[in-house]
Amino acid sequence: MIFCRNCGRGLSRRIPEGDTRPRDVCDHCSSIHYENPKVVAGCLPLWEGQVLLCRRAIEPRRGLWTLPAGFMENEETTSEAAARETWEEAQARVEIDGLYTLFNLPHISQVYLMFRARLRDLDFGPGPESLEVALFPETQIPWDEIAFPAVRETLKLYFNDRPRGLYPFRAGDLTRSTDGRDYQVHFLSSS
Repeated sequence: MIFCRNCGRGLSRRIPEGDTRPRDVCDHCSSIHYENPKVVAGCLPLWEGQVLLCRRAIEPRRGLWTLPAGFMENEETTSEAAARETWEEAQARVEIDGLYTLFNLPHISQVYLMFRARLRDLDFGPGPESLEVALFPETQIPWDEIAFPAVRETLKLYFNDRPRGLYPFRAGDLTRSTDGRDYQVHFLSSS
């Protein structure tokens, strides 16, 4: 940030009194501007063992496949955000079954919340952020064309859990590997 959202004056980066981290602080009105992680909410939409994926029409990762997901908006719950994003990206109506995965991505200051969901019907199609939308059985998932690590990990967990019919909630950290080319997953809990 360069200018204060409250008074429009210049900011400086410093550790405010009583804090431990550098923040953008207004030199005029003393407002402290906090930057916090973004919450991404989305769905793992299912229909008779198949998963609904969207091919991205926007950057980042344009042309690759993902689960419908996006940034939460103010004044909505996480499940409302997941259902809204599924509608916006895939024009699909879903019934949320429950929170399935939570992934922390500290290197980009994001938290992914993915919900298992059932498609209400087969009336879906690409929204403005998708080039195409399709149902995939496990054998046809385009693994080499999955856009994001949190989506890849959610899909892997689902297909591993499906034979047992048990879908425990899992939380973990996705961190870059030492070479920066891949990711490591460190699971924090499982229920």
